[in-house]
Amino acid sequence: MASESSKSIYEFTVKDIKGNDVTLSEYSGKVLIIVNVASQCGLTQTNYKELSALYQKYKDQGLEILAFPCNQFGSQEPGTNEEIQETVCTKFKAEFPVFDKVEVNGKNAAPLYHFLKHQKGGIFGDGIKWNFTKFLVNKEGKVVDRYAPTTSPLKIEKDLQKLLQTS
Repeated sequence: MASESSKSIYEFTVKDIKGNDVTLSEYSGKVLIIVNVASQCGLTQTNYKELSALYQKYKDQGLEILAFPCNQFGSQEPGTNEEIQETVCTKFKAEFPVFDKVEVNGKNAAPLYHFLKHQKGGIFGDGIKWNFTKFLVNKEGKVVDRYAPTTSPLKIEKDLQKLLQTS
């Protein structure tokens, strides 16, 4: 299993929302936004709307958004994977991939999140503070930036554009 000593996110395998294994190397050569999501958070509406707008604008240029539901913050993602998928697809019209519900902090945190936090710690330590913490990953699978839950996805567009333009 990949760990903090891993060199890129491509060494990780995660579960999709239906429980199937997905090797993140499938996203090699793409710019990624990896985000922990929740359906009942005060930040949900804006984040899903803006993430969807970025996805529509840049998916043909190599952007992929990987959304990981998480119920660790205020129990704001209490549903089953089926309920989460229904909400994401119908209410928020998200077309980007949604994965299995994970923990992002603590001893049961998903290995991918151990790696992401190790690569880019937050201002107040490595822990994820709330829903919609966003990690920007370059085409080589390296974490290049981390954005707070309150950072609008549209505010990271310039950073995203730079990474999409690199070969």
